[in-house]
Amino acid sequence: MGATEGSRDTDRRIGRRALLVGGTAAAVGSAVLARDELARLWWRAPGVEKPRVEGAVDFRGAQWVAASDANWRRADRPDDYGVDMVIIHVTQGSFASAVKVFQDPGHGAAAHYIVRKDGHITQMIRELDVAYHAGNRSYNERSVGIEHEGFVDRPEDFTDAMYAASARLTAGICTRYDIPVDREHIIGHVEVPGTDHTDPGRHWDWDRYMKLVRQARQTSA
Repeated sequence: MGATEGSRDTDRRIGRRALLVGGTAAAVGSAVLARDELARLWWRAPGVEKPRVEGAVDFRGAQWVAASDANWRRADRPDDYGVDMVIIHVTQGSFASAVKVFQDPGHGAAAHYIVRKDGHITQMIRELDVAYHAGNRSYNERSVGIEHEGFVDRPEDFTDAMYAASARLTAGICTRYDIPVDREHIIGHVEVPGTDHTDPGRHWDWDRYMKLVRQARQTSA
């Protein structure tokens, strides 16, 4: 499952002084860094944020159930943060328990999506926002997180319906952000630097999953 409260993705607040320093740095040759910082801040100015529709989903057929706003950070990806990764998680519990904790402001973490054993997909955070799911700020900013109902030590939890639905979801994400369908860009939570999580575990069939993702992307092309 996503990161715990102790590894919450903390937002960096940049005041007027920092912006002035950034401007000075640009004047002396650090224009690239200054532009990058401003690009990450532009959407906070009133009136520049992309329009949002309450209850809208990014994957057709997904059900919208909002996570607590304490478990994600408002953003405007990919305009402020490029998205180049999908991170696969396992909930270590039931679908209902995952929804419950992602709606708990004290939990400090949530993923963008949860895939149930029967293939049902719930979206809890918009892809344009930064979910606290990986336990690593940089990876949170550049990725979409997908939870899967079940336990890492129970291979029977990873059903045909789950694999197929998740593969279609990941293929759609890869298409939207032009993410290569390979194991450098579609990774498990265990592969995130600094994490203490083991999901999706040794029973997750990566060969099968990647084949399904490639097939789904070709079908939708």
